Amino acid sequence: MATRRGIDEIARFFRRLQWGLVLAVVFWLLMELGAILVPFVLALLLAWLGDPLVDRIERNGRSRVTGVVLVFTLMLLLVALALLILVPMLDRQVAALADALPTIGEWITGTAVPWIEENTGIALSAWADPQRLIDLTSEYWEQVGGFASTMLGYVQRSGFMVITWTVNLALLPILTFYFLRDWDQLVAKVARMVPRNHIATVSRLARESDERLGGFLRGQFLVMIAQGVFYAIGLQLIGLRLGILVGLIAGLISFVPYLGAAVGALLMLLAALVQAQGIDWQLLILGTAVFTAGQLLESYVLTPRLVGDRIGLHPVAVIFAVMAGGQLFGFVGMLLALPVAAVGNVLISYAYERYTASRLYNGVVAGSGEGAGAAREIVVVGDGKGTPPA
Repeated sequence: MATRRGIDEIARFFRRLQWGLVLAVVFWLLMELGAILVPFVLALLLAWLGDPLVDRIERNGRSRVTGVVLVFTLMLLLVALALLILVPMLDRQVAALADALPTIGEWITGTAVPWIEENTGIALSAWADPQRLIDLTSEYWEQVGGFASTMLGYVQRSGFMVITWTVNLALLPILTFYFLRDWDQLVAKVARMVPRNHIATVSRLARESDERLGGFLRGQFLVMIAQGVFYAIGLQLIGLRLGILVGLIAGLISFVPYLGAAVGALLMLLAALVQAQGIDWQLLILGTAVFTAGQLLESYVLTPRLVGDRIGLHPVAVIFAVMAGGQLFGFVGMLLALPVAAVGNVLISYAYERYTASRLYNGVVAGSGEGAGAAREIVVVGDGKGTPPA
């Protein structure tokens, strides 16, 4: 009997080792194929977000293909509308930024650097001297093999990057259409691969992950749009020339708690200082008021109503997840950081539930020992107040 139990333990260990090796191989493949996976990950995300709407159309008597075509067309129209609205505005903002670059340079060298030197004692003029920057650049080019080789390598890398992004953009709508059309079949195939004795648990965890993650992403997307619009309109109304650009950037990165407001406020400060060629207290106070109001709007209205506590992650955990994903897998890792964190939170909750129901947590009930090696329950004698038993 003991031999049989030992063989079972060894077999269980090798099965766990096998799954560990599979996970290690998957992790290695993700790191190696990170750049290639970008359009596939984005297409899967878009298909997952659009599938509930396709299912609703199917329930109204339409075919799956008809629902996919309608949802896919709606996605394309929304993207086209956003481009038609945003591109002209951003073009004007970028043109204004380009026109302001000489003024920014003059302000840095003529105002900011002297002020920093006067108040901190740090000599920045030598580093800001154009001839010194040229000498440093020339020295760097000599170390890496000269100007020609450096520029050639940069052009080659840039050209390859442009081609890669062009191919990814061309693949994205195609992959999204096919993933959306075959979504139910893909889910069914994955479900058939799950061991039958674990199908109930896996289905429950998948359902919880889908509900939590779906609600979070849809709500957070609306929060990002609302904040970007609020910041852009508010900064433009107070007279900041780059208000639309700053506001949209702040809204875009607001999926990381407090980061959007912090980065936006910093960009607003720099833009206001350059625009006023000094300190314009009225512009700074109004800009600070815009970001304060935006943060209050997010904390007390937008996030509670649109997102709630669906993901169940602390803001510090969200920041860590995004940074860790970017460090490990680059842009793909940042895309997958919050979905993986949400699913991981569901798995951790399930593990905690199993742990609190285990004998390790609750101890072994007295009298239920399984032989001489069974653990014994520790019984406290007395009434718990130091009174000895009668």
